[in-house]
Amino acid sequence: MLTKSEKTKLFIIEKSAELFNKKGYAGTSMSDIMQATGLAKGGIYGNFEGKDEIAGLAFDFAHEKVLRELSVCIQQNKSPLDRLFAILDFYKDYTVNPTVDGGCPILNLGVEADDSLPFLKKKVKGALLNMLNSLERILHSGINKGEFRVEINVKEEAEHIFAQIEGAILMAKLMDDPTLLNRALDRLKSHIVKNIKNK
Repeated sequence: MLTKSEKTKLFIIEKSAELFNKKGYAGTSMSDIMQATGLAKGGIYGNFEGKDEIAGLAFDFAHEKVLRELSVCIQQNKSPLDRLFAILDFYKDYTVNPTVDGGCPILNLGVEADDSLPFLKKKVKGALLNMLNSLERILHSGINKGEFRVEINVKEEAEHIFAQIEGAILMAKLMDDPTLLNRALDRLKSHIVKNIKNK
């Protein structure tokens, strides 16, 4: 059972997650957070040291929300191939129906953080590695079960899959055309069948 203070902190983080994901770190002010939460400055600073702390926790919240929904999709499938396809299906129409308003938290904050916001870059890097590790585990599982080719380079394939998804999300978002993303996801499925799946 959360205390009143914990509920307030969670409320601020949840509202801020959407703001930072849509407007970015630089574009989100403390006034924006106050307006979104309906809290006065004292209500915000009484729970957090400042914008940096909120931004970090907001990213964690947004990324964990994506992970939870993605995990549900993955766990509904037993075979490694079906799990890879479930990941691709999860991202279908993602630019118009994202888990968190604004799109992919890793992509959004990763582009902005780069070297200018090292404390946020570290968080995004950790989230990226987590996603890559999850893909690698699925690929290793597929090899062990005889579903995927033993000669595939697991690390490179995981990087390729994730880079294609994120790049396609960026393109679809910039072009206001979700079909760009969906076509890329279909091509990834074909790649998996032709180059990863055991014949």
